[in-house]
Amino acid sequence: MTAARRLKIGLSACFSHADPSRSVFNDKTLQYVEQSIAHWLMSSGAMVVMVPCPTGSTQRGDVTYAHYAQWLDGLVLHGGADVWPGSYGEEPLEEEWSGDRVRDDYDKALVAAFEALDKPIFGVCRGLQLLNVAFGGTLYQDIQTQVPDSFMHRDAVTYDMNFHSVEIVPGTRLSSLYPGVEQVRVNSIHHQAIKTLSPEFEAEAYSVTDGIVEAIRRTDPGKSYIAALQWHPEFHKPGADTIDDGAVLEDFLAAVAAARNTK
Repeated sequence: MTAARRLKIGLSACFSHADPSRSVFNDKTLQYVEQSIAHWLMSSGAMVVMVPCPTGSTQRGDVTYAHYAQWLDGLVLHGGADVWPGSYGEEPLEEEWSGDRVRDDYDKALVAAFEALDKPIFGVCRGLQLLNVAFGGTLYQDIQTQVPDSFMHRDAVTYDMNFHSVEIVPGTRLSSLYPGVEQVRVNSIHHQAIKTLSPEFEAEAYSVTDGIVEAIRRTDPGKSYIAALQWHPEFHKPGADTIDDGAVLEDFLAAVAAARNTK
C-alpha cells in the first residue's frame, strides 16, 4: 500500500516540562510519544504522526492545530499525567494530584480542531478522562481516596501487569465487537477515573469490583466518532489471557477510513 493510501493518525504528545534537576535538556520542554501505542496503531498499517504543540506565534506560515486536523485522518489521545482538577471546576485535594494544566489545554485544543472537521477521535487512559472532561464530565482525583472499597487500579510495583475484570454493557457498540462476551480481563494503570459521565457519552464497560467506568463512546449518529478505553490496549500481549484489542482498533480505523472517504 502506498503512503498516500494509508490512514494518517495523529497521536497526542506527552509533555516533560523544563526541570533544573534533569541532566540533559534541563531548561527545555520535551514532547514525546510512548512507543507501544505508536506501534499498536502502526500494526494496522496506519501511519502515525506525533502532533507537537504549536508555537502560539501569529507570524505568517505558523502551523496550527487546525492545519494538523485538516491533514490527518484521525486523532488518538494517549496516557500520561493527571488531568488538572481545575479543568472540571475543582481544586486539587492533594498537591500531587494537580495534574498538567498545559497538557490539558493542548489536548482540548486538539480535540476541538478534529471535532470541528468531524475527524474520528480515540482515547486511551488519560485520553478517556480528558475527553470526558472536555465534554463537561468530572473525575475522581484519586480512586482509593474517593471510592470506598475500590480495587487498586494503579500498582506501582506490578504496573502494566496489574489486571482486573471488566463487564461489557450489553447492547453497546463495544458489545457488538465481542459477541457473546460478557466479561474481559484488562490491565489497570490509573488512579483517576470518571466520576460524572459527560452527557455526550455512553458507558460501554465497568470495572466488575467497584463500578469504575472503563469504556465510553459517543452514540449520537449525527456526530463524529469518539470512543475511549480506560485500560491500555497497547500493553496487552498477543496470546495472553487479556482481551484481544484488535477489534477495537479495527473499529476506530474503519470509522477513520469512512470519514476520509466522505471528504
